[in-house]
Amino acid sequence: MTAVVERHGRGFHLVTPVLESIALSKAAGTRVYMKLENVQPTGSFKIRGIGYFCQEAAKKGCKHFVCSTGGNAGLATAYAAKKLGISATIVVPTNTSQATVQKLEEQGVKVEVFGKVWDDAYIKALALAETEGWVSVHPFDHPLLWEGHATMVRELKESLGAKPGAIVLAVGGGGLLAGVVAGLQDVGWQDVPIVAVETKGADSFNASLRAGRLVTLPQITSVAKSLGAKTVCVRALECASEGQVISQLVEDVEAVQAIEQFLDDERLLVEPACGAPLALLYTGYVQQLQQEGHLKPDLDSIVIIVCGGSSIQMAGLQALKAQLGMK
Repeated sequence: MTAVVERHGRGFHLVTPVLESIALSKAAGTRVYMKLENVQPTGSFKIRGIGYFCQEAAKKGCKHFVCSTGGNAGLATAYAAKKLGISATIVVPTNTSQATVQKLEEQGVKVEVFGKVWDDAYIKALALAETEGWVSVHPFDHPLLWEGHATMVRELKESLGAKPGAIVLAVGGGGLLAGVVAGLQDVGWQDVPIVAVETKGADSFNASLRAGRLVTLPQITSVAKSLGAKTVCVRALECASEGQVISQLVEDVEAVQAIEQFLDDERLLVEPACGAPLALLYTGYVQQLQQEGHLKPDLDSIVIIVCGGSSIQMAGLQALKAQLGMK
């Protein structure tokens, strides 16, 4: 894996592997390819868009980055800031694990703990960004982020050659969805259906789709904290009207079971946010979507974006299982 050189300049992300998974293929009933974003330097896909955003901000004279995050966006900001030699402050909500806070501090950034959920931390970050020369790095809602994330689809086209039958991904705030849609449009694959997966209790995209407008959840009750934006970005809803985007919900227990199964099958440990799309493949939802006519019955292949996540350790997995009453 080598760092990729983009048309905008040298990026901070890697060209990640695309590997076929025998176990996931068997479960889904069709060939499944994994786009392994979990092997990025910061543990998730976020470095693509955030790295690009930070590079552009640095060109315009940014003196300090501020990012509100439950973990992954903050780690991407911290990594990019370090590469650029610019200081940064990361604002995290109180539900952020101490391990994540420690990882952020090890990157040399200042960490502030504020509010119960990401939305609270975001308000604090915006206030800090009023300081002259400081720039707010949004975790998911900015065109430069989507442009950065779109690079993974260009890599997919180079790796696969042929169009996949569907792409499966997680939705939190909608940045990954917006990036993949931008990438599909970029390479002429805009007719590829996307299955956008959320856990119940962090399902702001599904609620917004059903209402036909942006819906703000009263609270986040899911264990998938990285999916915990109470409102998705406007662009996420626009994406749903521009292509075939299928919204699917899974239970927290299914997402955590998928984490454990994936660890056994592929020797990779990912967050519950990443467990959600994996659960779609492991628990028969693909076949259900085919039966309901949402996906073609003769799918040639599926690509799953293994978005990763740095806020997970074995102790954390055991704690999640205990919290959900799992054996």
